[in-house]
Amino acid sequence: FLRLAARCDGEEMSWTVKTDWDALKEVWLLFENVRRRFPLYPGDTATIEYAYQVREDKWGQWFQRAVRTPTRHLSVSLDFPADLDPVVWGMETSTTADAFPFRTAIRREGTGDRRIFSWETHHPPLHSRYRLEWNFRTAAPVPNESMNSSSQMASVGIVQDDAEILRHPARSFDLPMEDEDARRVIAELVSAIARVAALHTFGKGMGIAAPQIGINRAAAIVRAPNGETVTLLNPRIVEESPDSDEQYEGCLSFFDVRGLVPRPLTIHVEHTDIDGTRHITVFDRGLARLVAHEIDHLCGHLYTDRMRPGVGPIPVEQYRGTGSAWTYNQ
Repeated sequence: FLRLAARCDGEEMSWTVKTDWDALKEVWLLFENVRRRFPLYPGDTATIEYAYQVREDKWGQWFQRAVRTPTRHLSVSLDFPADLDPVVWGMETSTTADAFPFRTAIRREGTGDRRIFSWETHHPPLHSRYRLEWNFRTAAPVPNESMNSSSQMASVGIVQDDAEILRHPARSFDLPMEDEDARRVIAELVSAIARVAALHTFGKGMGIAAPQIGINRAAAIVRAPNGETVTLLNPRIVEESPDSDEQYEGCLSFFDVRGLVPRPLTIHVEHTDIDGTRHITVFDRGLARLVAHEIDHLCGHLYTDRMRPGVGPIPVEQYRGTGSAWTYNQ
């Protein structure tokens, strides 16, 4: 699926596929080839150069690098045709759900009919992830209010409700054995939630589950209205309060409607840390609703499955709660 070529100090490198999903592909470069091995020993340094091509129907407008070995210097160069009028930005993500802009600026140079963007950092910390994203302002329309809500979400990579992946239970992580897989999926969710937040104001908070970006793994991120972020790995509800209420919910995978959904006011959720430690966290009211919605996604359910018989979603144009918080009796 990739036309990949890599060299280490001029020596051709072999490679192996680690992850091959539509939404995420990962290849590990090997310090070996068919002729010999050339491992790095403590104190050694090496320069690795690689290039690849992706089919037009599979590529994404981003590049991400994870730091897994001690690294002195990391640099990235992006070379685009000038007539596409490219714009580039970068985010650093951690092993939690935190994301923040690069600490150093991305440089832009114009050379004839090309636009070259370059960025570098020194001594990046282990397990950090650096992600560059770009848009071509002349290549395609930027999502705007003339597009319906679901089309906007699809334009930033959100899987829509006719996709089969939304109806299958997500595969759990074997932690800590699959900690790197979990970190990669979290990084993808962080990036997706940033793209979505740029399109819409979420007064009630928001969440996104891995199946909604085409990854069939049990991970989700929830962002409360106050900015608090909850990262969920292998979550499951182990206890619910007898008290419940009905509130309108929206879903990024069919964002043109809103539905009145009954849910318990309090839930107890068992979930797992990257290191394999299990926790039980109690969520109340609005945050409980957000978390329950995302756990439903990981079980292959949509909120329409929980609506009362005979009650259907309403068009978003008829909904009067956009941008405001859910209300609860004191």
